[in-house]
Amino acid sequence: MLDEKSRRVFSSKALNYFDELTKNMSYTKTAQLLGITQPALTQQIKKIEKVVGAPLFYSVGKKIYLTDSGTLLLKATHQMFNLINNVTDQIQQESSERSGTISIGLLSTAESIVIEDFIVEYNRINPDVVIDLNLLNRKELWDNIQNNRIDLAIMYLPDKSIKSWKLYRSKKIMSDNIMLIHNDKKINKKRSVTYKDATVKPWAAYLKSYYFSELISERYRDALVDFPQVIARFSSTYQLLKFAQESDDVYTILPLSFCIAHQDKFKLYQTPLEPAITSDLSFVYREDKEKIPRFEDFLSEWDNFLDKMSYVDRLKSSR
Repeated sequence: MLDEKSRRVFSSKALNYFDELTKNMSYTKTAQLLGITQPALTQQIKKIEKVVGAPLFYSVGKKIYLTDSGTLLLKATHQMFNLINNVTDQIQQESSERSGTISIGLLSTAESIVIEDFIVEYNRINPDVVIDLNLLNRKELWDNIQNNRIDLAIMYLPDKSIKSWKLYRSKKIMSDNIMLIHNDKKINKKRSVTYKDATVKPWAAYLKSYYFSELISERYRDALVDFPQVIARFSSTYQLLKFAQESDDVYTILPLSFCIAHQDKFKLYQTPLEPAITSDLSFVYREDKEKIPRFEDFLSEWDNFLDKMSYVDRLKSSR
């Protein structure tokens, strides 16, 4: 039996640090992602090791690996996280069935206008349900949905950063194509542009860790085509468009949904890549959420919303 001091070592923060370290297997990268110093992270792991009486990691060269003890603790950590999440869901199911809060995490690079319009309409129908809409990056989205801090994530799929789908469900919103944004009249006369032809001018691109950057890099690599020269990187779709339009001979890549919704802002041409690079914008949620009446109602009202007018038509009408 652990004493009170030892139990405090196993705080949710400490176990979250340990869990993050097992994902990255790098003290430096994990500390950066957590927004703490590397010595602080190292100290926290050493405190846990002292309590359990065994090392959790071992190193070979510059790489670290889980020990058997570390593997056992990781399994127990995930079991505990799941238990807390299940209890939270059960409490939500048994109390305030059709009132309360639905917390949504929206990928910061996804077009938000239709979601925003739906929330306005949903609030008119269900004024007792509070909607929290959070703009998050991929890592924040997945961390928040894993730890039950959001009920619903709106993100692009497939996403290789998601290791296990056992507890989760998805609901497709739309298929979104990647478009080359350019000033070439010859390309504009074509129905599509090859990966190679899209690289004749330098690009402005999303940050390296962003979903579309990783997806496009992977497709170029698979096609054995050299990735274009990137002269600027941004976190915002609006920033990419502004940079490309105010620069000389710079291309960028943007999702079709953004192009449709903001066509009036474009001075440049938009052409799909060939082979097409497509992802599904989707709702992602823990399967137990479907048992919560207000959550079930939310998804049902979404279907009704799109029955009245399709997602793409709503994008067009937002111009």
